[in-house]
Amino acid sequence: MSEVSEASPEESVGPDAPADAAPRPSKLDQKINQLFSGAVVRKDLVKAVKGNAIVPSYVLEYLLGQYAASDDEATIQAGIDTVRKILADHYVHRNQSELVKSTIRERGRHRIIDKVTATLNEKDDVYQAEFANLGIKGVLVESATIKAHPKLLVGGVWCICDIEYFHSADPRVVPWILGSIKPIQLSNFDIEGYLAARREFTTDEWIDLLVQSIGFNPELLGSRAKLIQLVRLVPFVERNYNLVELGPKGTGKSHIFSEFSPHGMLISGGEVTVPKLFVNNANGRIGLVGYWDVVAFDEFAGKKKRTDRALVDIMKNYMANKSFSRGVETLGAEASMVFVGNTSHTVPYMLKHSDLFDELPESYHDSAYLDRLHCYIPGWEVDIIRGEMFSDGYGFVVDYIAEVLKSMRSQDYSDRYQQHFSLSSDISTRDRDGIHKTFSGLMKILYPHGEAAPEEIEEILRFAIEGRKRVKDQILRIDSTMADVKFGYLDRNGSWHPVSTLEEDEYPAYYRCESSDAAEPRADVVRSTRHDGTPNERVQVSEAPLFEGHREFQENQRGISFGTLLGPYLRGAGQITIVDPYIRQFHQARNLMELIEEIASAKDAADEVNIKLVTSENDGGEDKVRKQLEFLLKVKQGAAAGGINFDVSFDDTIHDRSIVTDTGWKILLGRGLDIFQFVTGDAFDLATRRQEYRQVKAFSVTYIRAGQ
Repeated sequence: MSEVSEASPEESVGPDAPADAAPRPSKLDQKINQLFSGAVVRKDLVKAVKGNAIVPSYVLEYLLGQYAASDDEATIQAGIDTVRKILADHYVHRNQSELVKSTIRERGRHRIIDKVTATLNEKDDVYQAEFANLGIKGVLVESATIKAHPKLLVGGVWCICDIEYFHSADPRVVPWILGSIKPIQLSNFDIEGYLAARREFTTDEWIDLLVQSIGFNPELLGSRAKLIQLVRLVPFVERNYNLVELGPKGTGKSHIFSEFSPHGMLISGGEVTVPKLFVNNANGRIGLVGYWDVVAFDEFAGKKKRTDRALVDIMKNYMANKSFSRGVETLGAEASMVFVGNTSHTVPYMLKHSDLFDELPESYHDSAYLDRLHCYIPGWEVDIIRGEMFSDGYGFVVDYIAEVLKSMRSQDYSDRYQQHFSLSSDISTRDRDGIHKTFSGLMKILYPHGEAAPEEIEEILRFAIEGRKRVKDQILRIDSTMADVKFGYLDRNGSWHPVSTLEEDEYPAYYRCESSDAAEPRADVVRSTRHDGTPNERVQVSEAPLFEGHREFQENQRGISFGTLLGPYLRGAGQITIVDPYIRQFHQARNLMELIEEIASAKDAADEVNIKLVTSENDGGEDKVRKQLEFLLKVKQGAAAGGINFDVSFDDTIHDRSIVTDTGWKILLGRGLDIFQFVTGDAFDLATRRQEYRQVKAFSVTYIRAGQ
C-alpha cells in the first residue's frame, strides 16, 4: 500500500483559491473516469453545490451523478449549475416552507426534495406521509408505494416528490396530494462491469479510489489509516456485523453512517427504545433492524447515561443470534449494529485506570455484551478532520458504491485466507466469527473480484485479528473468568505469527498491568569512608547497555522521538555522518533540524560536533533544487548556534539510509529520518512541538556496534 505524504507550506493551496477551481486530474483520476464513466464524481463539487442545504451528501451526489459525472470541465460546470438550480427550485428549506406551500397552492402542483416518513393510520386504515422540512402531515400514500418503498415507515427516506393542492370544504380532508414519489437512490447497476473494472486497478489505486469516494485525500493517509477508514464500510457489506469505534471528538466517526449510504440509519444513543429498534408489541410493527442494512448509534459513550436494561438484553440476544422476539414469535434480521462515541481520556490513562471501554454506559460495560462485538476501531489513531484532508479527486457517486456493497452482503469471503494461513487453535468460536466477518468484509471491499496476493491477504487478516483482539483483551480486564487467548496465525510452513494491538506495543506497562521491561538506568549505592573516618554513601547511576539488533515500528505508533530512538547512540560522538537521499522537502529538512536540536541539547556546551550529511539532489527541476539548497543553508546556520559544524555533500547514487558515529555505532534507518506523519505546523499543537505526540509511518531501525 502507498505511503503517507506530506506537503510543505509552500506547496499548499492558498485560501484565496476559488471554490469551483478545477483541480488538475491526476493519472488515477483519468483512469477512474475512463473505467467508471458516469458512476464517479469530483468530490469537492458537493461543497460547491451544498450551500446552506441541510441534506445528506448522498442526496447531492445523486443529483451530481445525474448531471456532472464527467471529467469534462464544461460538462461539470453545466452540471453544477443545473444541480444548483434544482436545489434552489425544489429543495425545501424549513424557513421557507410557507413560501413553498404557497407555490404549490398557486401552481396546483410543484416538485420538491424533502425527507418523507410514512405511518399507518389504523383508525382510517390508510397510510399517511409527513414531510420533514415542508412541515405537512396526513398526506395520503397508496399501499403500492409503501410496498415498493417500505423504508418510508421506519426513519424516512429522502425523495423527489410531486405535491398537488386541492382544497375541500370537508375540514377532515388534507388538501395536500402526493402525485408521485421517487426515493433518491440508484435503481440498478452492473455488478459484472464493476468487477471487471476492479481488475484494471492495482491494490493501491483501488484503495485510493475508495478513500476518495469517502471524501478524503489519500495522499494524507498512510496504509493503516486508510484501512481504518475502510473498515467503517464493513457493516454495509457484511450482514449482522457488530462494530464499535471510540475516540476523540472531530474524527468523523459518524460521517459514514449519516452521509454515505441510503441504506444506513444514524440515531442518537439517547433516542433508542425497544419499539423503535426491534418491535412495537402494541401494534406488531417491526423496528429499524428490519428495514435498514446498518443501524448506527451516535454519541453512544457516556458513563452516566441512563439505559434501558431490557433494551440491552434484547440487543445482546440480537447481536449474538441475529434474532429478537415479538411476543411468542421469534424474528430474524440482517442489520449490522455500529456504536460510535467520544473518549475523554488518553489511551494510556484508560489502560492504567480501567479499560478501553471505560466511556460506555454502565449497562453496556458488560463482558457478555462486549463479547458480541466483532471489531473495535481505535478511533484515537484517526486524525481530527482538517480542511486539507478532503479530496478534490474523483470517487464513486456514493449511492452507486452503496448499492454495490449492498449487493455483496449475501456473499461470504471469510475462507479466502485458508489456502495460505490458518488461525490459532486457541481462538474461540466467537473470536473466530469476529475475525472472519471483518476479514470477509474487507475482502469484499478491497478484492471483490476475489484476486489477492498472499501478502495482501495476510495484511487484512492481521488487521481483522487485531480488531477482535482489542475487544477480547479489554474484556479480560473486566471479567477475569474469561480465558486468555493467543491471537495469531500459522502460515503454510507452520511458522507462528503473533498479532498485537498497536497500543499494546506502545504502552506495554499499562496494557498487561505489568511493569515495563524496557532498559532503564540502574541506580547503585556506592559506599566509602570520608577522611574523618565517617561512612559516606552516594548514588551512582549506571547506564544499561544499549540495545543492539533490529527493531520494527508500526504505522500510527506514538511515543517515538529522535531522543529515544537515536539520542543514546549519538551521545559523546564528535563526528556523525548521516546518509539519507531524501532531504529535499520542507518536512524532511525540518526532521533533520530536529535531530540536530537533539544532538545540541545533549552535548556539553563547550564541545563541538561535526555532522556531515550525504544526500541527493532534488530531481524536480531547478526551482526544487533551489528550495532544497535554501532549506539546507538554514539548517547549517541554525546548527552553528548550537556548536555544531554542519556540512553537506551530494551523491545521486545512494539508496540506503544510515547514521555512522566515531564512537563505533552504525544505525541503519529503513526510511531515513522521514518517519513522522503529517503535522499541522500549528504552534498550539503538541505534535508540532514534540515528536513523541506524533504518529509515525511504518519503519525499521538496526543498531550495529563496530566490529559486529
